[in-house]
Formats: sequence, C-alpha cells, structure tokens
Amino acid sequence: MRIQKYIADAGICSRRKAEDMILDGLVKVNEETLTELGYQMQENDVVEVSGQVISAPEKKVYYLMYKPRGYVTTVKDQFDRPCVMDLIGEDVKERIYPAGRLDYHTEGLLILSNDGAFVNAITHPKHHIEKKYLAVVNGIIKEEAVEKLKRGVVIDGKKTAPAKVFLSEIFKDKCLVEIAICEGRNRQVRKMFEAVGHRVLELKRVQIGPIEIGSLKEGRIRKLNPNEVQALLSLAGK
Repeated sequence: MRIQKYIADAGICSRRKAEDMILDGLVKVNEETLTELGYQMQENDVVEVSGQVISAPEKKVYYLMYKPRGYVTTVKDQFDRPCVMDLIGEDVKERIYPAGRLDYHTEGLLILSNDGAFVNAITHPKHHIEKKYLAVVNGIIKEEAVEKLKRGVVIDGKKTAPAKVFLSEIFKDKCLVEIAICEGRNRQVRKMFEAVGHRVLELKRVQIGPIEIGSLKEGRIRKLNPNEVQALLSLAGK
C-alpha cells in the first residue's frame, strides 16, 4: 500500500492532500521524513503526520465458520472450555468476533467479523434475518405440536415469533425436524421443543439468511464473498 493511501484510510485527509503533505515534509516513516511520493508501506512501519503517530483502520473482514459441538461461542471462556476462536488460523490477522451465538452442544453456521455495524445489522431481532436449524428430537412430533411451534410458544415468560416448521424424517423413537426462526434468544430452539414436550438430542444450524452450510467442513472457516455480505445487509435493510 502506498503511504498516501494509508494516510487517507486513517481518515487524516484525501490522498491528494496526503501527497501535498508528503512533499511539504510533514510525513515521517520510522522517524525519517519523506519528501518524495511512492513509498510503499512495510509491516510494522510507524507513520507520523504533523508530529502525530497515525494508524489506518483495520480492514473489515467477514467469515463463515462451521462450529463443532463442544465449543463455546465466546472469545475466552472462564471455565477453560474450547472456544470458537481456537479454530481461527494464523492467516486471519484481524481481531474478529462472533456475530450471535450457538450454545455449547449445538453445531453449525456462525458468522464472525470485525465490522460492528454489520454484526449489529444481522443479529438485531428487528431485522428478522431467518436462521434454519435441523433438530433431532426424542419421540415422534405430532402435527398439533408442529402447529403450536409455527404459531409461537411461550418460553421464559414470552411468546416466540411465528416459525417455519417441517417434519423431515421419522425414525424408531425420534425424528428430524427442520425449523426456521428470526429471533436469537438464549437456547431458543431447544426451549421451543421442550415447550411442546420434546427434548432436542442434536441441533445443527444450516442456514443464516441466504447463506447455506454447503460443503463447509466441521471446524473450518471461509471468507464470505462481497455478494453474500451485501445479501445479508439487504435483508437487514442496510
């Protein structure tokens, strides 16, 4: 990156103005005054403009993770349990953090970013971004219970918003249910099924808005492409 772009990205001034400041001897790199344009920034360079050390804002990045079971969705855990941040490789230089949560025993899609406005946009309940789960529950759920889940059930003293629910597969003493919700309350899906008499045995989030789990492997991450980021923002009305 050229020094004038670095200065502009730091919000000091425009690139053209930064070039004028360089030619006027107002810019130092590693305590050496620059007087010519074209300097390419190197890692760990210290830049001063008019005597003040500056830093460019961190590049905004957006990642999708397949969170395994047995990990907490926090940066650090007080009980020393494995955290999702333990799965982030060294190639991710930015300080990213989870957008929303999946509980310890739930696996599936999790978005991580360092863009606070983006995280707020896709996690705030008022934006109604749908999240789809596959739930294996004990017993065979009846149509009456499915209809209750669709209309909303009371958990923690408050009724849930309407959900999309579909009985996908029946086994001997359990069944697979697809459920999509737009809220993100604590352990919501598990509590919803408990409210209609079924315990969740396995839970996996497979879709957030238009973003599907696809071929992403458990414990791995990938970058969201610009179209995916924009699609999520569009759903949030941003």
